[in-house]
Amino acid sequence: MSVSVCGSGRPKAALLLAAAGLLVSACGGAKVGEAPAASGEAAAPAKKACGAVNLAINPWVGYEANAAVIAYVAEKELGCQVTKKDLKEEVAWQGFATGEVDAIVENWGHDDLKKKYIEDQKVAVEAGPTGNKGVIGWYVPPWMAQKYPGITDYKNLDKYAGLFTTSESGGKGQLLDGDPSFVTNDAALVKNLHLNYKVVYAGSEAALITGFRQAEAQQKPMLGYFYEPQWFLSEVKLVKVNLPPYTDGCDADAAKVACDYPPYELDKIVSKRFAESGGPAYELVKNFTWTNDDQNLVAKYISEDKMSAEDAAKKWVADNPAKVKAWLPTG
Repeated sequence: MSVSVCGSGRPKAALLLAAAGLLVSACGGAKVGEAPAASGEAAAPAKKACGAVNLAINPWVGYEANAAVIAYVAEKELGCQVTKKDLKEEVAWQGFATGEVDAIVENWGHDDLKKKYIEDQKVAVEAGPTGNKGVIGWYVPPWMAQKYPGITDYKNLDKYAGLFTTSESGGKGQLLDGDPSFVTNDAALVKNLHLNYKVVYAGSEAALITGFRQAEAQQKPMLGYFYEPQWFLSEVKLVKVNLPPYTDGCDADAAKVACDYPPYELDKIVSKRFAESGGPAYELVKNFTWTNDDQNLVAKYISEDKMSAEDAAKKWVADNPAKVKAWLPTG
């Protein structure tokens, strides 16, 4: 985002003076106004410089909220130089080998990519959970669940397929997905559950939100892919459709998936080089954890309140000094 004075860096009002002190000490000199160490007195060990950090930014606002707060704290508290790179999920993983990406700060499963880049190529490592609990599924606007109670059971969806036909669905019911790069089994689910539906891509998270908002406001039918954590669910309480329950291994063969999505414990992935550096930025990413409510609040600041990512992070950090303090390196 921005460049710090040490060339290597989201905070609360109570932390601003501390942040300034950290920035100066990271450059290796005494703080302004600080008396030099007395003769024979051991000097405090120099803090490790942060350096440059490359954060991948995947295309949904919840991820952007994670990255905004991490970047803000890295810059303002640790003196890091953070570069954000807008990348699709799979493309971001490719950057671990080239050094173009140091960290992915919200990963949704991707066991295939973990095997490829962590186990096989050994260019990436896991960096612990974000604290967020992820849910993916099919949803309808609240008015539909009230008017058609049976619609929340997938076995009844074909009865209502005619409600969801569009110019793009070829005479079938439309199941609206978001960005094609998002984690989705929807085409396989439609096929394997023998449903008279066609997956149509809206193209983005914002388009999905607009579709559901209009569907509720105008009482228009809509069946769509959605997920949480997501701030929009506090505005429109979408109702999840019950697909066949998830069981371990039911999604092992992507072409044969006929069950709901698993619960996700979202986590962070970093390059092996970044982890082995043991630097302040790595310690921050590793220590970073918060709740769905935390993320949704920052995401709302960005999406609904139209704050910049940096201003959204600054506001949240200023209101949550204890949480931020727990993420900072102790050495």
